[in-house]
Amino acid sequence: MPSKAKSLLQKIKRRTWMKFALRGVGGNDNFERLDLAYSIEDPWNMDSPGERARFEATNRIIEREFGPLDSLLELGCGEGHQTLHFASLARQTYGLDVSEKAIERARERVPAGKFAAADIFSQPWLDAGARVDLVTACEVLYYLSDVEATLKRMSELGRNCLVTIFAPAARRVGPHLERIPGLKKDWVWYGGTVWLVCWWRNE
Repeated sequence: MPSKAKSLLQKIKRRTWMKFALRGVGGNDNFERLDLAYSIEDPWNMDSPGERARFEATNRIIEREFGPLDSLLELGCGEGHQTLHFASLARQTYGLDVSEKAIERARERVPAGKFAAADIFSQPWLDAGARVDLVTACEVLYYLSDVEATLKRMSELGRNCLVTIFAPAARRVGPHLERIPGLKKDWVWYGGTVWLVCWWRNE
């Protein structure tokens, strides 16, 4: 089969699967359905040119705003595609995802990272009062029922925080972000896709 036709077939299969797997997922902490999505590898198509462009643009913003990092905690790390990019910025990266399947693949992709199948409220590394240099939540807040509590917990765990969201989702997530003191913003474009990048400092 020609590579173009094979690629198109894979795209159709992925979209069909994700349409099924993600039924009822938005905004309600449906972790079982999110784990189901990882019954196939790379269900979110994170190895695509558009996502790689987002990773690279996000890294540039982090380098510009925060410089070298000692530690970075990624909420919703999935299979570790973006973690691999973050690893070039921080001495130690930590990744959280609610899917054990995804975490297993992340460990393979980023052997030096530390990963756990958990949410941000049950992360296993930071004791009371301990903080990492940066906490990120890229393309994940839309799936959570309590965005406000998640952002608060991010600020408790990170000296700095950064969020990226697909621009059309800004209507739901944006108002929560706008309430954060000192919030800064930038935009990432790739083709016709736009992401909003927000970050803030907690010290």
